[in-house]
Amino acid sequence: MTINHPYPGGFFVFCRMDVKIEPGWKEILCKEFNRPYFLQIAAHLKSEKAMNAIIYPPGGLIFNAFEKTPWDQVKVVILGQDPYHGPGQAHGLSFSVPTGVKPPPSLVNIFKELNSDIGMPIPQTGNLTPWAEQGVLLLNAVLTVRANEPASHAKIGWMDFTNAVIQKISSEKKGIVFLLWGKFAHEKQIFIDATRHHILKAAHPSPFSADKGFFGCRHFSKTNEFLMLQGVEPINWQL
Repeated sequence: MTINHPYPGGFFVFCRMDVKIEPGWKEILCKEFNRPYFLQIAAHLKSEKAMNAIIYPPGGLIFNAFEKTPWDQVKVVILGQDPYHGPGQAHGLSFSVPTGVKPPPSLVNIFKELNSDIGMPIPQTGNLTPWAEQGVLLLNAVLTVRANEPASHAKIGWMDFTNAVIQKISSEKKGIVFLLWGKFAHEKQIFIDATRHHILKAAHPSPFSADKGFFGCRHFSKTNEFLMLQGVEPINWQL
């Protein structure tokens, strides 16, 4: 089915796929939903489900980052790699877990850095939805994963999609703060115009690398400094 969506600039883009995603993002990304790689993603997920594979996050949460942070509210981007692959962990927001789920080690280290940086008490929850609702796009580079198989969907087309997302943010917006943690995220810097945006790089918060440059990076206070210099409301990192 073909659906018409208004696109900034007064003309129309034709979407063959009716992707359930926040309307502002749908307008911006409509052309991507028409591309062969995206049709390949949909076909791959459908095929795996037909074979009774367990895929995380649940279908209704695959685009949760875009739902919780609409296009016109993006101020900060925190880039993750792919969703958590354990039961009940992934809910479509990078590094985040639903309320009641024990925070994984990388998220524990993120909280330790927040405590050191701004004095924030270690939260009792690993649910980062309050950040997303303030304009922090919690974007995984790969949006789905098979249960217990990390990076299992890394080559089905999601990289093309999220690269396009980063490029759209870079070209259409200005003054966004990008937090790039670890080598994988650092490689995405090529899609960001450093003359238009703020880029903060550090080691990954994983226990294997956090002491190699993530601890002490002070990215959370620096992010708010950048936002306030632009007259933009800072992020309340408290959960």
